[in-house]
Amino acid sequence: MTERGADTLKDVRLSCAFMPAFAMTDKLPTLHEFFAPGGVLAQSSLSYEHRKGQYEMAKAVEAALQDHRHLVVEAGTGTGKTLAYLLPALRLARERGQRVIISTGTKNLQEQLFFKDIPFLESLLGPLKVCYMKGRGNYVCKQKLYALQQTSSLLTEFTELDHFGKIVEWESQTETGDRAEIVGLPEPSPLFSKLDARSEACLGQSCPNFEPCYITAMRRKALESDIIIVNHHLFFADLNIRQQAAGAPDAGILPDAAAVIFDEAHEMEAVASDYFGVAISQQRCEELARDVEMMLRAKKVSSSSIESATNGLRERSRAFFGSLPMNGFELGRQPFRDRSGFLEERGDAYLSYLTSLDKLRDELERVKDVEEVNGLKRRVTDLRTSSTFLMETEDPNTVFWIERRAAGGVKNFSRTQTGQPMAYHTYLQATPIDVSEILNTTLFKDFSSVVLTSATLTVQGGFEHIAKRVGLVGARELTVPSHFQYNKQALLYLPPYMPDPRDPDFLNQAAEKMRRVLEFSRGRAFCLFTSYAQMKTLYERMLVELPYPLLLQGQAPRKALLDEFRSTPNAVLFGTSSFWQGVDVQGDQLSCVIIDRLPFAVPSDPVMQARMEAIESAGGKPFHDLQIPQAVITLKQGFGRLIRSASDRGVLMLLDSRIQRQSYGKIFLDSLPPYKLTQDINDVESFFHRA
Repeated sequence: MTERGADTLKDVRLSCAFMPAFAMTDKLPTLHEFFAPGGVLAQSSLSYEHRKGQYEMAKAVEAALQDHRHLVVEAGTGTGKTLAYLLPALRLARERGQRVIISTGTKNLQEQLFFKDIPFLESLLGPLKVCYMKGRGNYVCKQKLYALQQTSSLLTEFTELDHFGKIVEWESQTETGDRAEIVGLPEPSPLFSKLDARSEACLGQSCPNFEPCYITAMRRKALESDIIIVNHHLFFADLNIRQQAAGAPDAGILPDAAAVIFDEAHEMEAVASDYFGVAISQQRCEELARDVEMMLRAKKVSSSSIESATNGLRERSRAFFGSLPMNGFELGRQPFRDRSGFLEERGDAYLSYLTSLDKLRDELERVKDVEEVNGLKRRVTDLRTSSTFLMETEDPNTVFWIERRAAGGVKNFSRTQTGQPMAYHTYLQATPIDVSEILNTTLFKDFSSVVLTSATLTVQGGFEHIAKRVGLVGARELTVPSHFQYNKQALLYLPPYMPDPRDPDFLNQAAEKMRRVLEFSRGRAFCLFTSYAQMKTLYERMLVELPYPLLLQGQAPRKALLDEFRSTPNAVLFGTSSFWQGVDVQGDQLSCVIIDRLPFAVPSDPVMQARMEAIESAGGKPFHDLQIPQAVITLKQGFGRLIRSASDRGVLMLLDSRIQRQSYGKIFLDSLPPYKLTQDINDVESFFHRA
């Protein structure tokens, strides 16, 4: 358990002096006994306010679980949707012996459920059989760690030695093996990636440390649990493994379950697309070569032919990935349409790369009585299979594309500060254009009940978009309005006479409007952008025009920036996509949210481009059928950062005049909560003066 989780658990249990009779028996309260005025929840330590919508959602979730039906619920911010699905899930598991998986959008929400909400329920209901699971890459592998301890002299860099010491000390005390517990270990950590428990290097039951393995312990705990809390990434990774294994026993990591509940379900399509796709990279080849060489050293195997094979893989993979068509030094994603033409012109580099993989596998076959070799051979085979799929397979439901990412997380710069070309990683990827049929077959038909919930699922009050994108057919639907008084708590300011965001004068006008509103709000704001370059430009403008502390995404890790924002009076945070959702700052510290433009996805993105083309070829209208609904949901997420409690107040400003000028602007306005709307800057000033 993390230190934070332990503190939360202690606080919750100490604060709950009330212990109802339910906590002393195996019986769980009915929904009415729990949620009604004067019920279990009302008598708890929680600041109680009966929420009609919460009770309605709980009844709908319980009915769906009991009737083996699917359900989609938009639950407005402040509904209390977590308890509204947790209690029905616990009742199903307790009374019918049916396990339920709860999948969250982020690890943070996953930990909040396990370390805060579950202990709170246990204080009211007694012990519960609940566990949480993350992907294998979050856990340390005892076998790898112990092997590295024998050869730690090979760690020559001071940073690696420092991190290794922290990991060894932590591992001697941890019960879970979850790297999130390690204080002072950066994310990502190159050293931890060499020590994590990813399956491709796993020895399985033949591992000397199989019994005390953290993954083994996690699986055992899951098999004993009624509720398993995961995140979308783990769920869809597991679902993909099961699909590929075609029903093979023990496929995947999650145990069987009768039902699954998706919180933050608006992220399902994007995450599922990633995990039902295929990707290779030069970095993956480098890691394979490195791990083979580490195995040789650890096992004291001397083989010049294997060393020659790993060097060959490095050289030929660099030549292959370096030959892929990319635009100069530009970072980003681009379609890989003419793969056959590439193979005709540059096929030698590809074939040499495949030959280097075959050579390495042949050499590994000659190594006997070393268990680690089996995992390495699987990795070679997987890499070769993925490579041939990406270069040779024709699949009308797949888009093939190339991405170049800067090493070290630098964004949107073609050269380093020294003027030299930057280091980058090249990825070759394939993504399903439409995941609806895949999810309909592997998810909605395999689970008796699937519940989708989020604060942002509807467009103009309807669920048609989300249902179509994820393949959900015939589900029950429920919309639970937020109990917040948005017309009193929030003011939406749409500045008049703003130029089009593509107009050269837009930045000057945006800077002026932003400065005035931030002066009225005295900072205390999020400024959210759709473009990293535009964010940086306006940040630099505001830096010399405002007296408030300004924080910029990229200056520190996301969590560190949020902690600094919360603790710094009058701070203003400038961020892009990662700050549009999953961020909860309550109180006066966040009193203003400014968004530069309507968050339409970039139409030139290869996946978006392929999906638009598919909709058009089917007779649809890509802009109205895909781009607008996605932008509506994203805008709702961004604006949703402002009002997080019944006492919050603040101003929202959208600088994009298209919401007023274009006919589709009505779709956005009709989909937003009932904010009070103004185009008068004097109303903004008055709003803050009344605070």
